[in-house]
Parts: sequence; structure tokens; C-alpha cells
Amino acid sequence: MQTFHLDLQPIGKRIDVPEGTNLLDACQQAGVELVAVCGGAGVCGTCRVRLLKGKLTDYSMTELDELSDEERAAGLRQACQVEVLSDIVIEIPPESLSAPQRLSIEGREADFEWERSIIEAYDLKVEPATLTDLRPDTTRILDALKSRPTEVGFATVAATSVAFDSEAVKSLAPLLRNNDWRVRVVLRNEREVVAILPPERRVYGLAVDIGTTKVAAYLVDMETGETVAKSGAMNPQIAYGEDIISRIRCINDHPNDGLKTLQGRIIETLNNLIVELSVEAKVKREQIVEAVIVGNTAMHHIFAGLPVKQLGDSPYMATVGEAISIKARDVGLKLAAGGTVYLPPNIAGFVGADHVAMLVGAGLFKVDETIVALDIGTNTELSLFHKGRHWTCSCPSGPAFEGAHIEDGMRAAPGAVERVRIEGDEVKVHTIGNADAVGICGSGVLDAIAECQKAGLLTPKGGFTGTHPRLRGSGSAAEFVLVPASKSKTGRDVRMTRKDVNEIQLAKGAVRAGAEALLDVAGIKAAELDQVILAGAFGTYLDLDSAIAIGMVPRTERSRYQQIGNAAGTGARRMLVSREQREIAETIARDVEFVELAKHPTFTKIYSQALLLQG
Repeated sequence: MQTFHLDLQPIGKRIDVPEGTNLLDACQQAGVELVAVCGGAGVCGTCRVRLLKGKLTDYSMTELDELSDEERAAGLRQACQVEVLSDIVIEIPPESLSAPQRLSIEGREADFEWERSIIEAYDLKVEPATLTDLRPDTTRILDALKSRPTEVGFATVAATSVAFDSEAVKSLAPLLRNNDWRVRVVLRNEREVVAILPPERRVYGLAVDIGTTKVAAYLVDMETGETVAKSGAMNPQIAYGEDIISRIRCINDHPNDGLKTLQGRIIETLNNLIVELSVEAKVKREQIVEAVIVGNTAMHHIFAGLPVKQLGDSPYMATVGEAISIKARDVGLKLAAGGTVYLPPNIAGFVGADHVAMLVGAGLFKVDETIVALDIGTNTELSLFHKGRHWTCSCPSGPAFEGAHIEDGMRAAPGAVERVRIEGDEVKVHTIGNADAVGICGSGVLDAIAECQKAGLLTPKGGFTGTHPRLRGSGSAAEFVLVPASKSKTGRDVRMTRKDVNEIQLAKGAVRAGAEALLDVAGIKAAELDQVILAGAFGTYLDLDSAIAIGMVPRTERSRYQQIGNAAGTGARRMLVSREQREIAETIARDVEFVELAKHPTFTKIYSQALLLQG
């Protein structure tokens, strides 16, 4: 019987099953638990998945009853009702998973002061219209703004400089008449009315970090800067490619609808997050008047619907480097009628607005110390500050840190091995959620490599050596068993292979080489660093001692390392409320010196050395 390969996204779990295997059973065999309230009878509709590639059996009568025409057109299937007929790629929506994946939305949140807000809201009382006062409603609003006390800042500009958003103004007439001629007018940059609300209604903003793998979203009170709700989701574009280059290739391979498809998927996810945040904070959509969205250059371009082909071809140029503002409605984002999205500047083709936001969030502007800041992810971006200069570069660390290309790899979901300790003949593991082991995520592989190295079971070049009860095979076929089949949820060993070690070597080598190249450009050694800052989702959860042990980060005193979480999200929130923070971001992007690693004269030598498993 023929065997087919199943790729289960966004979990990142993969499994081979015989032809004709029920898809729900296959997911359960892989340790991926779908919601199946009816136990697979097909009547609850909770085990829905989206087929992206490959062939399943035809729609059953149950599916035809349960799924609408639109859902079937979108590729949705009920896992319990279909069988596998080829290699397939499926996407599992969050609501179909019995336990959510772990998402990095936390970041260091130091207080900061701002003088000039992006958004100002004014409660106005205007004179009612009469037969002797026929001024249009908009004129009444402008006159009311003009007559406000001078200290508010509108006495000289309101009547001549303020414009009304064409969609926002549609609510003006009914709101005035239904609220005794009182309204709250929301201005952006003192120039445009972007929302008109009932009096004293609070206004909010949305800050989003679109990562290659994960999305973090924050709802912020625009007056106080307080984060009132936050949530995260997997980036649905994973199903179209685990890394940036794969997604660019997918768009290029589908010139008619590729960009529109990937843009639509991320917009759909963001709109779902907006609903979730609004419900949690008891906020109406029309109160969300501004958004700041950051991401690497490819994520930025796809969100905005900009061409990405040139990002995948040398010399890898961005279409837009400067900060831009667009109307939320123009990309389908469901904010207030006149809501605006601010996209901070990109630095280069692979150093995007997310890195700028990370630097803003970490307060790395006009830095006196010598600092390396690493935003570790599928594409790692690095900055070095030294004697008033700032250099930056990017390195393709790839998706191995997210569990991709790892034999038993998966993303950070319940059942993923995330911590490993070897004590003599005993191997201790910790899984996410303390669930039975299903696979191993990136931080778990990193730990396992460091522990094997410490136990003398790995050579600097990544080959297994020595003896251990859990080590079996030899040469390229050697593997280390982390969880035996008898203790795993899948009934199969969870193991680390020689190939897995090499995948992490390539990823960690890229990160270390990027940092060493920047140090070389600055003419300094790692020992001279005052701080090494690690940010990003993977930088949050990795074991720092393991990262140091295998040589992933520049070697300096242990006390100088700092993990700061999702600083890009923090930076996006700061830019959301403050003009000064946006100006800082734009200054950072304008003044930084970009280092193209491909042109560095000794980068090949630096990278070769960085591949070795040594501090």
C-alpha cells in the first residue's frame, strides 16, 4: 500500500500514513488533537481543516450538509469525513485545535513619556441648526474647534487645516441630532477628522507585530497608552511557505492571485484578532481609530499589497523604505470608518520595520554603550551600537528554530519537548503544558544539543560520539532518543538525529556569523560588549545557557546578556500613541549603516567557524 506525507500547519508536525487513512485519525496519530465533539460522527463541524495542497476523498453527504458553498470554495473540509489520497498540506484553524499554540506577546514595558499624541479626541457642543443658522454640520464642528481655549492648540489651525475623512463624516449628522448636538471628534495629527463618536466615548489604537510565524496584537488606550487587551495567532501564511523566500516564490508562481491570497489571509487573521480584543475590552470597532503594524520587509509588503518579486532577486530591494500611512479600509482592515494604518520604515530588503520597532521598544536610540541586539526568528536581524555609530544586518536563520526541518520537530504547542537535561544515563524532558510528548520544538532541540555536547556525546562538527543508553546508530544514521515510544503520546520515539543537529548548526551559525561580522566591521571584539540583547519569540523562550554553550551568541560575560521578549510589539505600541517615537523610528532607519554580509570580505570564514558547536 502506498504511503503519503501529511504536513499539518501551523503546528509544523509531519507524519507519513497509508493511503486511505482517515484525516482525523492521522492528526491524532501525529499527536495533533483536533476538536471533535461528536467523536468523528461528522455532525458537530468542529474538526474543520483547510486543504491547501493534495487530494482527499470527495465531499461526503454530511460535509455537503455542514459546509456552505463559500466554505467549500475556500477549501474547508471536515477531517473526520475524508481520507488521504496523496501527499497533502492542510491548515488547521485555531478553533479546530483542542489546545492553543504558545505565542510570544509579552515584552519589556518600561514607562515612557510623550508630549505629542497622534490622536486627540475633543468633546464638542455645537449650536443647533435653525432657519436663521444654516451652516453645514462640518462648519459647525470646525467653528467649535476654533472656539476652544487656546491652550488646546487649535485656535489658529482648526478652521483652515482640518479635513474630514470621507467615510467618517457620514456619521456626523445622525450623531449630532441623536446626542443633543454633542459629539466627540477624533483628529489625527491635528489635520484630519478620522472618527466621530458619541460624547465622552474613549478611543483606542491597534498595535500589531506580524512575524513570519506568529502574530502579536495589542489594543491600546490612545489617551493613557495603557494596553487594555492583547492576543496572538499563528501567521496563516505559514501554509504557503515556512520562510520568507518560500512565500515570495509562492506569490511569483501565482501572478494572478498569489499576493492577493496571502494578503487576504493575514488581513482575515488581523480582523479576527480585532474582534477578540474588542470583546475582551468591551470596545466597539468604531472606537479603534489608529493602527501601527510592523513586520519584516516581506510581511510589510504583503500586508500593504506591494510587489515582492524584487525582494527575492538580487540585490533584494524593498519597494518602500520610508514610513507610510494608508487607510485601514483600503486593505480590508476593520477599524473605525476613517481609521489609519501607520507602517514604520524599512531599512533594507531583509531588515524591516519590525527591527526598527524592536530598537524603539528597547530604547536603543542615541546609545552610549556598546550593544549587540538580536531579534531572533526565521529571519534574524541584528544591530550593533558602538561609539555613536549603528550598524545592522540580517541573516537567514531559517525555520529550524520553529521546529521545521527537524525529524520530530513541531512548533511550540502542547506536547512539544522544550527543555532537556541529561543526568548520567537519565534524560529528563519538560513538555509544553506538561502534556505527553508529541515532538520537539526549537528550544528543545537547542537544549538537547547543548546537553549532548556537555555530556561529551557531540563533536564540534555536530557528529555523535561516545556511548549512552539513549544513543543508537552511528555516523549519519546516529540518533539520540529523548522520549522513548512507551512514554510518548504518538507511540513512537521522539528523537534527535544527526541531521537535526546540522539544521540547528546552520541556523545558529547564521546568527553568530551575523553578529561576528558586525563586530568585525566595527573593529571590536565580543569581550568589549556592554550588553547582548535577545528579542523575538525564539529569543524569549530559548535557554540562554544552552545558546551560549553551543556558540549561538557572541561570547562575553554571562551577566551582560538580556532577554527582553517581544520588543517589536512594545515599539509598535509606543509609536501608536507618540509622534516623537515615530520620529525616532524614522531617524533610526535613516541613519543606520546597513551591512551586506555577502560583500563582507571574510564572511565565509566567519560563518564556517560559527557552525562549530563551541562557545
